[in-house]
Amino acid sequence: MDIVLLVKAAVMGIVEGLTEFLPISSTGHLILAGSLLGLNGDKFKVFEIAIQTGAIFAVILVYWQKIHSTVVALPRQPKARRFVLNVLIGFLPAVVLGLVFGKLIKAHLFTPLVVASTFIIGGFIILWAEKRPPGSVHIENVDDMTPWDALKVGLVQCFAMIPGTSRSGATIIGGMLLGLSRKAATDFSFFLAIPTLIGAGVYSLYKERALMSTADIPLFAVGLVFSFASAWLCVRWLLKYISTHDFIPFAWYRIAFGIVVLATAWSGAVVWAD
Repeated sequence: MDIVLLVKAAVMGIVEGLTEFLPISSTGHLILAGSLLGLNGDKFKVFEIAIQTGAIFAVILVYWQKIHSTVVALPRQPKARRFVLNVLIGFLPAVVLGLVFGKLIKAHLFTPLVVASTFIIGGFIILWAEKRPPGSVHIENVDDMTPWDALKVGLVQCFAMIPGTSRSGATIIGGMLLGLSRKAATDFSFFLAIPTLIGAGVYSLYKERALMSTADIPLFAVGLVFSFASAWLCVRWLLKYISTHDFIPFAWYRIAFGIVVLATAWSGAVVWAD
């Protein structure tokens, strides 16, 4: 396989890993990076979804102790069973609405105006969320969440089906607006990403399997490896960051990036649809 193509796959993997778990939308960044690198077409759309799995392995590694202890405690601890149930409940709305509206969204919402608008609107929502009064937080830890809390976060996650919204942004900021602490919202967002993104990757690969061949294995492998490495660094950094900082810088970044999306689309520098 062409070494240049593998380098481009590595760049895309890095972009995916660095943006997947920050509230800035990996989709918008991958569209921009893919177009600038000349990676267009249905196969590369599948590639962009598949390499999310590498980022998820990074989350599993970072949270391995919590995941392992929960699995071990499932037969005897109600708290462990409730945690797993909460993740499954939070995951369910995205499955249902994704299957119902997925094709419609891909056909009509992947436009520069929609992506730019959701970037900018999302930025202002983050600014609003960070102005919450201190007394609005009533859940400090993910283990304190109820199934109803998990369902509400899961419903908020569905807004991420609109390109440019950001799955992490929807779940973290949505969770904060629903009363979760910044730490609890971030942790639950990461745990919710495990079934959501693995499911999306497997489903996309199965659905578009006719586009794939054994010759594509190196391309996908490079993307997965670099996605994993960059996501591992990003997740570890974010968990340290939120202990002493808020998300306001990400809000201004989203607003600025939304303007960049409009500018690149207007100039014709980015291909948004085939």
